[in-house]
Amino acid sequence: MREISAGGVVFRRLDGVVDIQLIQDRYGKISLPKGKMEQGETVEQTALREIVEETGIIGEIVTLLEIIKYRYTHSTHGEVDKEVYYYLVEAKSGELQAQIEEIRGVEWCSPEKAHRLQKSRGYANNGSVIEKALKHLGLYNGGIDDE
Repeated sequence: MREISAGGVVFRRLDGVVDIQLIQDRYGKISLPKGKMEQGETVEQTALREIVEETGIIGEIVTLLEIIKYRYTHSTHGEVDKEVYYYLVEAKSGELQAQIEEIRGVEWCSPEKAHRLQKSRGYANNGSVIEKALKHLGLYNGGIDDE
């Protein structure tokens, strides 16, 4: 069985300052908004829908950052080949609001804080996604200073 999810690293620019959006998932880990593709959707539509549903933010895709692939065992379906597409997404409108059925919280962070939280409380496979987003935004050179 194959399962596709999509989401992204959402950023905003306010008065020349860039903020990165992070969520706290239902397990208390720092993560990125993402979810499963629904029938008839493109991967890009999935990413944007999941971001709106989980965080209240309407965004626009800038670029594909990374595709993470792994296999897991589902209790009903057995072996599942999972692909997660992560995009860099610029926030265009909406109000930050966590979808409490899915996640515990959502916040805007400085790039330094986002990098630090990902390293200390995030999922290992999201580290490279956030670093690629920061690089694309010109905010990471491999030695970002934590606040």
